[in-house]
Amino acid sequence: MALDLHFRSSSVEIKSTREIDAMREVGRLAGDSLMKVAELIRPGVTTNELNQFVHEDTLKKGARPAPLNYRNGDSPPFPKSICTSLNEVVCHGIPSQRVLREGDIVNVDITHIYRGFHGDTSATFYVGKPSEEAKLVTEVARRSLELGIAEVRPGARLGDIGAAIQEFAEARGCSVVEDFVGHGIGRKFHDEPKVAHYGERGKGMRLKAGMTFTIEPMINLGTHEVEILDDEWTAVTADGRLSAQFEHTVLVTATGVEVLTARAGRLANSEIFPDYFG
Repeated sequence: MALDLHFRSSSVEIKSTREIDAMREVGRLAGDSLMKVAELIRPGVTTNELNQFVHEDTLKKGARPAPLNYRNGDSPPFPKSICTSLNEVVCHGIPSQRVLREGDIVNVDITHIYRGFHGDTSATFYVGKPSEEAKLVTEVARRSLELGIAEVRPGARLGDIGAAIQEFAEARGCSVVEDFVGHGIGRKFHDEPKVAHYGERGKGMRLKAGMTFTIEPMINLGTHEVEILDDEWTAVTADGRLSAQFEHTVLVTATGVEVLTARAGRLANSEIFPDYFG
């Protein structure tokens, strides 16, 4: 679940070995729920049905859905257990009776709370056969996340992550959303550091082993600018063009990076074009 740039906190938490183990556990559970809901993506399914499935699966695991009743500043409590962001929706889409249609793309964003810790992950899925534009924005977003993660190591800077994402996306004619960023995560859902998906290499906070945060680039086909709907949550592209997003929770290790929300297998209806970039 994305964090807006107005968030403020005081310091970056370095996790202990015990806390890292807890983060691995909740990350694995969140990744498993994402793999399960992936199998349900098809024309005719409502986003409420996706929400209900994940809600029940989360509770079966002994976890809780972090988005449910979450408040961000003065916004009303988020009313559902996941975010479902379709087509021009950038993030924080609210599940409803909206039926998935052939050719849609939909991001499903899942965050579990388990034994006091948060695991946050998302992916964009194809509903039936995608258009070429849908494939482009989705695969650019997927690869952008991979490139951002590849920059994570002790001594690197936050700007290295954003620069890698921005350079790749813009070179392919897409734009990077600037109004929402990744975030520190642990006992708190949203914490420091803020992880922008654009920036300059060599700039920003230096990464240290034991940091945990999300990387979750939102990539648009058109302008990077967004608008917030009257529900005070749903963010849409200002020009109505498609947007896609992928997210993992990561740990800075002594030698590099560990993806805490890594999945046990390939995502149905999402990881279906492995050779898109050759």
